[in-house]
Amino acid sequence: MSNTESSAPRRSRPPGAAELARVVIERISPELDGGRYAVKRVVGDAVAISVDILKDGHDVVAACIRYCRPGESTWLTAPLVFDFNAERWYGQIDVDAPGAWRFSIEAWPDPFATWRADLRKRLDAEQDVKSDLLEGAAFVAERAKSGAPALQAAQSVLADPSLPLERRLEVAFSAELSDDMQGPQTAESVTRHAERTIYVDRPLAVFGSWYELFPRSETKESHTHGSFRSATARLASLETLGFDVLYLPPIHPIGVSKRKGRNNNPQCEPGDLGSPWAIGGKDGGHTAVHPQLGTLQDFEDFVAAAKRHHLEIALDFALQCSPDHPWITEHPEWFFVRGDGTLRYAENPPKKYEDIYPLNFWCDDRVGLWTACRDVLLFWIARGVRIFRVDNPHTKPFAFWHWCIQEIQSKHPDVLFLAEAFTRPKRMRNLAKLGFSQSYTYFTWKNTTEDLTEYVTELAHSEMAEYYRPNFFANTPDILHEYLQEGGRPAFRVRLLLAATLSPTYGIYSGYELCENVPLRPGSEEYLNSEKYEVRVRDYNAPGNLNAEIERINRLRRENPALQQLANITFLQSDSEHILAFHKSAPGNDLIIVANVDPHNAHETMIDVPLAALGISESVPYAVTDLLTGERYPWQGPRAYVRLDPKEKVGHLLRVERD
Repeated sequence: MSNTESSAPRRSRPPGAAELARVVIERISPELDGGRYAVKRVVGDAVAISVDILKDGHDVVAACIRYCRPGESTWLTAPLVFDFNAERWYGQIDVDAPGAWRFSIEAWPDPFATWRADLRKRLDAEQDVKSDLLEGAAFVAERAKSGAPALQAAQSVLADPSLPLERRLEVAFSAELSDDMQGPQTAESVTRHAERTIYVDRPLAVFGSWYELFPRSETKESHTHGSFRSATARLASLETLGFDVLYLPPIHPIGVSKRKGRNNNPQCEPGDLGSPWAIGGKDGGHTAVHPQLGTLQDFEDFVAAAKRHHLEIALDFALQCSPDHPWITEHPEWFFVRGDGTLRYAENPPKKYEDIYPLNFWCDDRVGLWTACRDVLLFWIARGVRIFRVDNPHTKPFAFWHWCIQEIQSKHPDVLFLAEAFTRPKRMRNLAKLGFSQSYTYFTWKNTTEDLTEYVTELAHSEMAEYYRPNFFANTPDILHEYLQEGGRPAFRVRLLLAATLSPTYGIYSGYELCENVPLRPGSEEYLNSEKYEVRVRDYNAPGNLNAEIERINRLRRENPALQQLANITFLQSDSEHILAFHKSAPGNDLIIVANVDPHNAHETMIDVPLAALGISESVPYAVTDLLTGERYPWQGPRAYVRLDPKEKVGHLLRVERD
């Protein structure tokens, strides 16, 4: 090859017209991680969609939202409107069914709209527009090839110089012609952005009150094992208290080998019941029920009875096995095999959990194991369960959850998953992105005004609001925070108020209403005589119970739409570091919640009232009514005085009243 040939510039043909984007589409909202994951909404939401659409030159651009309903293949369109000042396009789609909704943005140069805009400019400048009308006739003629009589008639008028100019202009600017000329001139002129997904859940994914209960403790004698039948007697009272979801720890047979004794004692005494999370025994595994709880039919009857009391059953989904689980002998390859041939039990040195064997999700028979785990969910779904609280999901592969949740929700879009993952923030966030409908939070450990303000602001006003739905459990069988241990009854009252008003979804574990606060030992968050290892008999009407407050708060949550959302919260300035104040708003419903986070001492403060957001002038008096007590207070101006003594009142739930 000669030097001349080797140094000649390389030439290539420009890309074909179909390969070229005529406009730029960017900064779509909502989207998560560039569209890698779905954003979340609930049935009934109007999903606001906005986007930047750019084009060179002065051509008019048209655009629309293109969307597809769950399980359907027909694409629908919704309009996008350009806001000149914001330089952004806005529209919305109304989601009315659960499942995965897909949407995209389409945009194209609009030569007909550009022609009309130029025609208007020429008329305003008193220029001759005869040739412009012929140009418009050509645009219409191209579209009229479809055979539409109205377009053919309009083309004839625009192209006829013998007609009066007024008549031709009347047709040129008619709304009918504008409607008929909607849409792109050619398929090649359309630029379409990559699809995005919105996963739509039923409303219970966002708003609900949870109660956790061990059926085996629903008995009157500690030596008697409770059952689904005896637990049915609690349903009416839980309905009265206003709960929506009744969560049950694992209901499966419990292993005998290496069974834990009371208070997590490694040595099991005769009669000790063991931990429900040590799943599996001679009576079956994850698709069986513990025989002392009843039969599978008893469970189905319990689910049906709960439904009659307007309660949904949430079932624990714990992917681990006791040494007696049928999978141990049927599929030993699903577990971790040690060098000596034995199976590895769970441990976190120096702690040993010999009653639990973890599953090896990356074993050689990964497909078989993953399928079996999915089928466990399908088994309980077939028996009426539509909510699963997933135990320690962060210890299982993210890839498994992404696959499993999609598998389930593609067939049952109404199924909800709650991630019980108390781990590093990024892990918790990633699980929510993968598809978990709700997530446990750090709420239990956020007990100061500063911590609560910072944490809830992140949940409500960062990108997390697109995908992370918090469930503020005030306590769990594993977590008795020192705040509750040391704060007594006032601590339980204020944490109830905060959990139920800061987050639209919250929960309590049974015994909370009795202010149970004795730890296993100083410095421990474990309960003494933990229900995880024994029957716990309770008198739920014992003196000092919080039943009336729970019932009232749950009723107020239903009556006030402002308490059913997360992103509507604004924290208010308080002069005291011990008094937290925030505003929650919905159309026609403005609430100001004030709480004393110090359960031991009285505090007073001045709080800033958001008059501008409330639409109230500084000179106009107004009133607030405490929905917890019925007391009414006259206020005026942007500052209000509050004093809270935890021996009497731990907080106010104030509704703003306008004349």
